[in-house]
Amino acid sequence: MVTLFSCNGLALDGIDRCLTLPASVCSSESIEYIIKNTTEGYALIQTKPVDIVLGQNAVKRLVYVAQNTGAGMVYCNYRNIKDGVTENIPTIEYQEGSLRDDFDFGPLILVSAEALKKVKAGAYKFAALYSMRLQISASFKIFHLSEFLYTQCESQNKSSEEKQFSYVDPKNRAVQIEMEQAVTEHLKSIGAYIPSGNHKLIDFKESDGKFPVEASVIIPVRNRVKTVADAVNSVLSQKVDFKFNVIVIDNHSTDGTSEILDKLATADSRVVHLIPESNELGIGGCWNYGVNSEYCGRFAIQLDSDDVYQDANVLQTIVSEFYSQQCAMLVGSYTLTDFNMNILPPGLIDHKEWTDENGHNNALRINGLGAPRAFYTPVLRELQLPNTSYGEDYAMGIRISREWRIGRIFSSLYLCRRWDGNSDAALSIEKTNANNFYKDQLRTIELIARKNL
Repeated sequence: MVTLFSCNGLALDGIDRCLTLPASVCSSESIEYIIKNTTEGYALIQTKPVDIVLGQNAVKRLVYVAQNTGAGMVYCNYRNIKDGVTENIPTIEYQEGSLRDDFDFGPLILVSAEALKKVKAGAYKFAALYSMRLQISASFKIFHLSEFLYTQCESQNKSSEEKQFSYVDPKNRAVQIEMEQAVTEHLKSIGAYIPSGNHKLIDFKESDGKFPVEASVIIPVRNRVKTVADAVNSVLSQKVDFKFNVIVIDNHSTDGTSEILDKLATADSRVVHLIPESNELGIGGCWNYGVNSEYCGRFAIQLDSDDVYQDANVLQTIVSEFYSQQCAMLVGSYTLTDFNMNILPPGLIDHKEWTDENGHNNALRINGLGAPRAFYTPVLRELQLPNTSYGEDYAMGIRISREWRIGRIFSSLYLCRRWDGNSDAALSIEKTNANNFYKDQLRTIELIARKNL
């Protein structure tokens, strides 16, 4: 017995019965309806209000996989038709750390009646579907079938940039609160929850006299001839009451970036231009190279080679907040702009979903912790970032949040310039999947470590 639960009156051939959900599929009302009406067999749940065309034996194939693997939930690859163009949408493997609420299962998922018996629908308006699959994952396998079994017809779509930053949009705050509640309950149920108040606070006096300067701005760069001088000069213009420098790790640029940096270093001794011997360093490796150098200060502060600080008070603000919040890592906020620094929607990216009480747990749900990042150098030297060019900062953030406090600044500290080629929103589906899989893997590692505590 397979029952289709539709969110828009969809009816599909080869289904034993089709029922229309009484409310949003993300609501507890609908999840409770699915549970009550799936007493045996399987529920095929439509999660998006799109038209769907099933491929040959699609439902039989999903049921076969569920029966033979004992999975509580099965999903597959699919095709998408938009503006008359058909595109293959490969979904990725589900891991223990696939905790983000925007994981793409496609618009159809198959759930067994046995798994649904373990689910409590709760009292959600927005997070019930998310909570359902987290609860299922605690007791059953969630199986990914790498076959294209159906096609969705997409009538309208948000821009990729809007999708990427929708979770920080203030109008979506109620959604975020519920999603955080759901993941927190899940972490408690599997023994991976870290109570608030358990984090170490830093006594910065212990490192007095051990660093050449109080703060170093770290800028990894490769072939940014158009922007790197702007970034460096925005650092040099800072007004502070301590010594600082800017360490630029030049990852073998070939477009004139190196020559610009040589001139800047000659003109101002605060500019440290380093070129690693290795040709195999990603952004994380470049960060390690700069942080481990003799030039690095007590605090290592991030700035990308595309971007500029908001004003001349940023470094003073960051260092002052380190001492005030006694944290091992500090995360600020930034303003999204185009290449000419005109503000782009949604404007301020402030990650207000981070709270002192639960940010360290909620960090395992969201796909980024915000920027700019700044670190207490002894902690960073102890842990070391992974030598990758994606997710290295997130890996460090979730690791630090397990043991130390992460501080926050919610005002804008820098202008993040978007231009062709430097936005995650412009990535192919294959690259996006690779990035998401890697971050899920980072979460899996961290989740296991927290359970082992």
